[in-house]
Amino acid sequence: MSLPAPTPPVKRRALALISGGLDSLLAVRVMQEQGIEVEGINFFTGFCVEGHTHAIRKQAQQKQKRNNALWAAEQLGIPLHIEDISAEYKDVVLNPKHGYGANLNPCLDCKIYMVGKAVGFVNRARQFADEHGFDFIITGEVVGQRPKSQRAMTMPIIARESGADDLLLRPLSARHLAPTKPEREGWVDREKLYGFNGRSRKPQVELAQKFGFTDWAQPAGGCCFLTDESYSRKLADLWAARGARDYELDDIMLLKVGRHVRPAPNYKLIVGREEGENNFLEGYRRQFDHIRILSHNGPLTLVDGSANEDELLTAARIAGRFSQGREADEIEVEIVRRDGVARQLKVVPMPTESVPEAWYV
Repeated sequence: MSLPAPTPPVKRRALALISGGLDSLLAVRVMQEQGIEVEGINFFTGFCVEGHTHAIRKQAQQKQKRNNALWAAEQLGIPLHIEDISAEYKDVVLNPKHGYGANLNPCLDCKIYMVGKAVGFVNRARQFADEHGFDFIITGEVVGQRPKSQRAMTMPIIARESGADDLLLRPLSARHLAPTKPEREGWVDREKLYGFNGRSRKPQVELAQKFGFTDWAQPAGGCCFLTDESYSRKLADLWAARGARDYELDDIMLLKVGRHVRPAPNYKLIVGREEGENNFLEGYRRQFDHIRILSHNGPLTLVDGSANEDELLTAARIAGRFSQGREADEIEVEIVRRDGVARQLKVVPMPTESVPEAWYV
C-alpha cells in the first residue's frame, strides 16, 4: 500500500510598495531569498521627482534617465503595477490628519494612504483567482530613517490606519518590531529578517553589495518634491496668491520648472533656465501671457496671474535680465497675450540689483 504524496508547501506571495529607492529594492530581495513570490506596486502622485525634471534639464540628462521604480522591478525580475492616484491624492496633501513634516510633506498620511491603496489592490486581486492573490504586503521602511513617518511609534499607526494590520511586514527593520502574521505563521523566517535602525545608509549599502547590486537610486529626501523646501515654498506661494489651498496637476508640474519670480501679488513669472525647460514651457504658452527675447538668446517666460500693460513691460525687463542681452542698452522682445494678440517692442533689461531677493519664490 503506497503512502499518499506529501502536500507541497503553499507558495506565499507578497505585494511590495516600490519607490525605486534602495530600501524597497532590498526589502524585495530579502523576501525572494526566502522563496516568497513578489510583485510590486508604485503610485504616481504628481509630486514625483524622477521622470520629470530629470528628463527635462540638460544637467540632469548627464545622468542615466530612467524611472527608478521600473528599473528596480527589472533588476528584481518582478512585475510592477503602476497606479495614477494624482487626483485623489490631493486630499492627502491639503488635509493631512497627522500634519506636515519639515516642509509641505504629509509623510505619515502619505504612507498610511499608500499602504491602504495596496490593501485595496490585494483585496481586488483576491477576487480573480487563488493564484492571483497576495498573502501580505511589504515595504522598505526602516525604523528611525525618516523623522515623521518612519519612527517606532508611527509604524503601528501606519499598519492600523491603512487597514493592513499585521499583514504589513518591514523586512529591513522587522527585528525591531512586533512579529507580524507572516512571521508568526512561519511564512517567512524572522531570524533571516533584519534590524536596521537610524539614518545611516551603511547597513543597506553593505547588504546591497552582498546581494550583488552595483547600482541603485540615491536617496535625497525621498522621491517627492514635497520634502523639498524650495518646492514647498513655491506651492505655499501659489496658495497665497490664489487665496485658496488647491491645485491642478498642471500647477504642480510647473512648480518643478524654471525660476519663479513674483514682482507683485497679482502675478509671477516662470522663467526657463535652459533649453530643456524652455522646450517644456512651450507646451504651456497658450495658457499664459508669455514673453520671448527676439534680439538675443534668452528664456521663454510665462506670466502666471493677471498683469496689466505696465506690469507686462516690467516682466519683459526681468526676462531680459536672464537673457544674453542683460548688458545691452536695450533688447527686442515679443509679448503675447493668451488670446494670441502679440506685439514686439524694445525694453531695457532690468539690472540684477533691481531684482530683489524677495521677488524670488
